[in-house]
Amino acid sequence: MKPIFLFALSLLALQVTLQSVNAQTATQAESQIAAVKAADDARISTMRSPDRDKLKAIFSDDLRYAHSNGVVDTKGSFIELLGSGKTKYLGYEHKDRSITIPAPGIAIVVGQARVQTESAAGKMDNVLSYLAVWREEKGQWRFLAWQSCKLPSTVNP
Repeated sequence: MKPIFLFALSLLALQVTLQSVNAQTATQAESQIAAVKAADDARISTMRSPDRDKLKAIFSDDLRYAHSNGVVDTKGSFIELLGSGKTKYLGYEHKDRSITIPAPGIAIVVGQARVQTESAAGKMDNVLSYLAVWREEKGQWRFLAWQSCKLPSTVNP
């Protein structure tokens, strides 16, 4: 009877330990998601009122920004585009945004947003479906990648 009791006690201790680890992991994930959301909000705010130094701090050196029209920018070219005023983000309203942490130091943001811009090509006012990737670099979340597409006008408000 004593070995069965010790085994049962060991299983109970293991279950309590696993529950504690799961709770800590969930709390860490929630904290990371909140940090990524704050970083994403700061990115949008800075893109609307571009400051080159702030953009440099937010964007990863490996940034790949694929616009909904197929044009792809790097960190340098995107900062130049925004900082020069050639493209202005006039409005950005989330319709849906979901953040997950699929692996340590990587965050995936998916959603839809109404985005309003102005450039030499004219004004754009579309609802975009997007995928954004954030990477933790030296303890800071950095904007790594963006891919978006315009939703059909029947979907737009």
